[in-house]
Amino acid sequence: MPRRARKFVGGAVMLVFVVFYALLAMALAQSRPLQEAPALVQSLGYIVLGLAWTLPLMPLIKWMERPDRKV
Repeated sequence: MPRRARKFVGGAVMLVFVVFYALLAMALAQSRPLQEAPALVQSLGYIVLGLAWTLPLMPLIKWMERPDRKV
C-alpha cells in the first residue's frame, strides 16, 4: 500500500478511534469514583484520561509513516 493511501486509512481510523475514546473518557470522568476522589486524584485521573489515547495509536502512526517499499 503506498504511503499516501496508508495516511488516508490511518487518518480515518484515528478519527473514529478518537471520537469513541472521547465518549468513553467523558463517561469515566463523570463517574462517581472519580468525582468523589480528592482533588489531586481527580487531576491525575484527568491527565491520564487526556493522554491515554496516544498509546493505542502509536503503532498505527508508525505504520502510516513507514516509507514505501522499493520495487
